[in-house]
Amino acid sequence: MEFTQIKETCLYVSDLDQSYAFYHDKLGLPLISKVPNRHVFFRLGTSVLLCFIAEATKGEKELPPHFASGKQHIAFEVAKDNYNETKEKFKVLGIEITHCQKWPGSYESFYLEDPDGHVLEIVPEGMWS
Repeated sequence: MEFTQIKETCLYVSDLDQSYAFYHDKLGLPLISKVPNRHVFFRLGTSVLLCFIAEATKGEKELPPHFASGKQHIAFEVAKDNYNETKEKFKVLGIEITHCQKWPGSYESFYLEDPDGHVLEIVPEGMWS
């Protein structure tokens, strides 16, 4: 099999308005869809970030049921030339950077948490190439 990318990534959140304020208002992700008490979806380059209320999808009838709990992890890629600028923007927004990691090949990534405590990582383009 030859997959071209992960098209959707899903996080399970506790408050859609809180997630909207973080991912859209603070981070600037364009809104695709918002259904009260169920989900809010955002465009992220050629991918989609799905934020669901777990209880709404746990008993899904039309689609396979799905849900999760605990600290989930996703990584966002930024252009290598914009990595340091992006890091500074998070600081200006008052979003705490919880960890910086050095990787082989002179790469670095940094971590932060969203309002639900999910672990988000920012990686420079080319890190896993």
